[in-house]
Amino acid sequence: MATILIVEDEIPINELIKRNLQSVGHICISVFDGKAAVHELAQHEVDLVLLDIMLPELDGYEVFQQIRKTPTIFLTARSSLSDKVKGLTLGADDYLVKPFEMLELLARVDAVLRRTKKESKHFELDGVKIDFESRQVFLNENLVECTPKEFDLLEVLVTNRNIALSRDKLLELAWGYDYVGDTRTVDVHIQKLRKKLDMDCRIKTVYKLGYRLEV
Repeated sequence: MATILIVEDEIPINELIKRNLQSVGHICISVFDGKAAVHELAQHEVDLVLLDIMLPELDGYEVFQQIRKTPTIFLTARSSLSDKVKGLTLGADDYLVKPFEMLELLARVDAVLRRTKKESKHFELDGVKIDFESRQVFLNENLVECTPKEFDLLEVLVTNRNIALSRDKLLELAWGYDYVGDTRTVDVHIQKLRKKLDMDCRIKTVYKLGYRLEV
């Protein structure tokens, strides 16, 4: 869990990002212009800033010049190579172009938090402990043997906990964009994870869609 400052002047987008980040356990603070962002960061310590570039008062680049020590992901409609290079050259941790899929944002947030050591490299739930660095899974302190793909699928479910994921999306995230197999592969792996980790009550089937890890 991390404290994340969302700096986005479009209220619906700000609220959508906030709801999705809160659903996976993060604490969110929302502001809607550049000056408010600088003021908020002077008052409170946060783990990550999601920063729009085209903002009232101060633009995102001006804000970033004042908050360099805080991990930052630029969120912007500016998609040119020169803008991306400028953002990353300034020292931002990532640069995501609108419109983006919320799952991609969650994945990038998770990656930045892990790099900056603000996100736990372990996850625990109901006697299950996952060590993401060693790629080991334990149930009641006993090592559970998981195949590489079972671990990949479990990691996707944990990263996107409380979010319903379709079978196609799970294939894309855990198997890769170029996977050409059947979506029944997901069902088989889900059943194996449920059995191995005693997670029938946690890995929920979402009717006519896919699965959700309920936390």
